[in-house]
Amino acid sequence: QVQLVESGGGLVQAGGSLRLSCAASGRTFNRYEMGWFRQAPGKEREFVATINWSGLSTHYADSMKGRFTISRDNAKNTVYLQMNSLKPEDTAVYYCAASVTLNAGSRSREYDYWGQGTQVTVSS
Repeated sequence: QVQLVESGGGLVQAGGSLRLSCAASGRTFNRYEMGWFRQAPGKEREFVATINWSGLSTHYADSMKGRFTISRDNAKNTVYLQMNSLKPEDTAVYYCAASVTLNAGSRSREYDYWGQGTQVTVSS
């Protein structure tokens, strides 16, 4: 079992930055591929970014490339999402997720554990 707790959300103006954190319980954090997803009101959950167990392989949704950076610190059981140049359309609840599946990538159904989410609101 893995428990995930997100933090770092909030209200920011367009063009600003936020850094989300996701703290994981358990001693096997470095075995999981970690992902960030988001869900805006009235929309389906969408993939944001993913990072493999070592942190050496990352993958982003096209609309986040160049603006968002996913990273992890296995010693701290934490994965991060640095978000820069935020836009109003980035407003959503952001979720982190953990997968035991190799190369889970953008497929939300491959993720086994989910956090409760943290709200990000970008004002224009």
